[in-house]
Amino acid sequence: MKKQKWISLLCTGLVLACAAAPVCAKEDKPETVTLNEVAHSIFYAPQYAAYELGYFAEEGIDLQIVTGFGADKVMTAVLSGEAEIGFMGCESTVYAYNQGAQDYVVNFAQLTQRAGNFLVAREEMPDFQWSDLIGKNVLGGRKGGMPEMVFEYILKQNGIDPQTDLTIDQSIDFGSTAAAFSGGQGEFTVEFEPSATALEQEGAGFVVASLGVDSGYVPYTSYSAKSSYIEEHPDIIQGFTNAMQKGMDYVNSHTAEEIAATIAPQFPDSDLATITTIVDRYAKQDTWKENLVFEKESFELLQDILESAGELEQRAPYEDLVDTSFAEAAVK
Repeated sequence: MKKQKWISLLCTGLVLACAAAPVCAKEDKPETVTLNEVAHSIFYAPQYAAYELGYFAEEGIDLQIVTGFGADKVMTAVLSGEAEIGFMGCESTVYAYNQGAQDYVVNFAQLTQRAGNFLVAREEMPDFQWSDLIGKNVLGGRKGGMPEMVFEYILKQNGIDPQTDLTIDQSIDFGSTAAAFSGGQGEFTVEFEPSATALEQEGAGFVVASLGVDSGYVPYTSYSAKSSYIEEHPDIIQGFTNAMQKGMDYVNSHTAEEIAATIAPQFPDSDLATITTIVDRYAKQDTWKENLVFEKESFELLQDILESAGELEQRAPYEDLVDTSFAEAAVK
């Protein structure tokens, strides 16, 4: 009887302790979080490093990565609740806010600080100048999207009118321009990796300029979520940001070869040498920030670019659309 009573008291104590503690066996189950990314590219190496190294799992997050193929599609997924977190150019958060979204989408972490695309020509041009595009046909990006706006921003910085001095073909879907270029369309094309390197390997094109270098530091891509989700799930947002900071620390402290080997499972169609070449190209142009803090100066530069592109009638307040608290805590 004494033994049974002792066991009963022990079980009761465990139940009470479990009820009082913030984490219990049931709550140890990872939280499934869907991340909708604008594209699946080596450009986002810190994210894939964090995933492959188990940093999200360490934070209790079972991350499901879905590729949206365009910022507009990512935003739709976030607003509809199909994805908890969106990864895209933050211009979409400005558009949604200005269109009157009540539960607007807030940026809580910035990943890249350079544009990730490259200008590809049909022949080698070691002395390329942006003025070489005058009178030419270029396969560009979606109107109002960051790739296209940064491209046009560079053109204007070099005294070139995007509307009259060249022809920019915006009729081809995101992700299909490399195939169109390889098939004979356009004299130049603006490409992300691995498409830029693939065109070089095929002998179908040559990288002649980096938009990331020539545009300067630009808040190109960031992580965001609906304001209501951030308010209701701050622990998940913090855990996600912590994992991403670890991924950022990793790429900033390892060689291109080491990073490539880590993220290779994410890119089964690319050989290790190609991944290494691309990682090295991005690392050398200072693509990734040291931290995830989205600073006000960067946000205002983004809106300058939007205005320059004629895509912004009213500037959005930084205080409403950016929350740096999670990124600042992750650094600590």
